[in-house]
Amino acid sequence: MRITHIPTNTVVSCQDEKSQIKNREKGMRVLRSRLYEIEMQKQQEALAKERKSMVGSGDRSEKVRTYNFPQNRVTDHRIGLTIHQLPEIMDGKLQPVIDALITHFQAERMKGENGMVM
Repeated sequence: MRITHIPTNTVVSCQDEKSQIKNREKGMRVLRSRLYEIEMQKQQEALAKERKSMVGSGDRSEKVRTYNFPQNRVTDHRIGLTIHQLPEIMDGKLQPVIDALITHFQAERMKGENGMVM
């Protein structure tokens, strides 16, 4: 008995039993298990790809923020924000940075929503 799954072009052949019905049942079980393995592999690859895209390489070029003490400067590299209030930031007064981040990400979201509406 030979069974072909047309969407994936997977072929299973089974001639273990004398009965054609039993060979067909066994072939279908083998085909189902192969299709299941293919689907699981696709899902695992997609998950691994997603994880890899979330994790950076750790290079210095991927830094989020720079604290420059001699120049009294804080720079957030994600949004291009530079503030010359390093002592206030180090004391925990982060509101200027937080406000700039919120504004930036809201603008990005609006840009994305406007790009999708046609």
